[in-house]
Amino acid sequence: MSSASAPGKIILFGEHAVVYGRPALAVPVTQVHANVEILDSPKNGIWIDAPDIDLHAELKSLPSDHPLATVIHKFFPHPNPPPAGRGTTGEGIEIKIISTIPVASGLGSGAAVSVALIRALSSYLGQSMTNEQVNALAYEIEKSHHGTPSGIDNTVITYAKPVFFIKGHPIETFKVGRPFTIVIGDTGISALTKEAVGDVRVLWDADKARWEKKFDEVGEIAKQAKERIENGEWELIGDLMNQNHALLQEMTVSSPELDRLVNGARKAGALGAKLSGGGRGGNMIAMVEPEKAEAVSGSLKEAGAKNTIITTINP
Repeated sequence: MSSASAPGKIILFGEHAVVYGRPALAVPVTQVHANVEILDSPKNGIWIDAPDIDLHAELKSLPSDHPLATVIHKFFPHPNPPPAGRGTTGEGIEIKIISTIPVASGLGSGAAVSVALIRALSSYLGQSMTNEQVNALAYEIEKSHHGTPSGIDNTVITYAKPVFFIKGHPIETFKVGRPFTIVIGDTGISALTKEAVGDVRVLWDADKARWEKKFDEVGEIAKQAKERIENGEWELIGDLMNQNHALLQEMTVSSPELDRLVNGARKAGALGAKLSGGGRGGNMIAMVEPEKAEAVSGSLKEAGAKNTIITTINP
């Protein structure tokens, strides 16, 4: 048997402005994981068991562009190969995938499954891969399904480290000066990031000078946040979150549900709060003192959050 796991991720600062060349910050969420196990099977072929998406099927029955098939075909390029280097009796393998990361919620569920699956397959086949190789392959998979992704998701998840990203520049990981705690609140509303990005583009096209200035403000907030996190001054991050959320509201990518959760977190004692990701639904985040995390989590549920996650980002 071979197994591997990968964490989720959350964006702290810079969403939407990152599309226009400004920096963004993202961190791993280790309280949720995608887990993959690979076992020898008495059945011929390669079988996939992913109960979270109600999938139990043989690889060759899946479309070639299916997200899981895309990864597996990188290791088994033929339609129905025997597992390389494994039993000579014609037996196959079973790939079991279980994830606690909510799908389509901005927590990187797709990239986490890809990273865990790549690591489990490489281990099963005895093909050692470096983090750089895993990350590069995971990014290939992301591109095949999302067109032109930033690369943030696969990098944060592969290295399980905070990432500072500027479009067109090499992605940088950075260190955390002191542990800090955030609470994530899920609106339970699915929203297409592509639509929100398109609406911001319409605003930008109509008044480039105004929105370039706004994006500059978001970029400066992200830079300040990185510096404060590196210096261990997380208590000063909350106000930056509030500023960033106000700018995202101006971009029309917040929603009544997100604003309700953000306000609920602040009233419960959070140092600051903002939406995270594409907006219009999905998740928000709150910076909290550790002793107030449970109270903020409870307040978010009272304000309508379908689920909350308390996570600590460690050095």
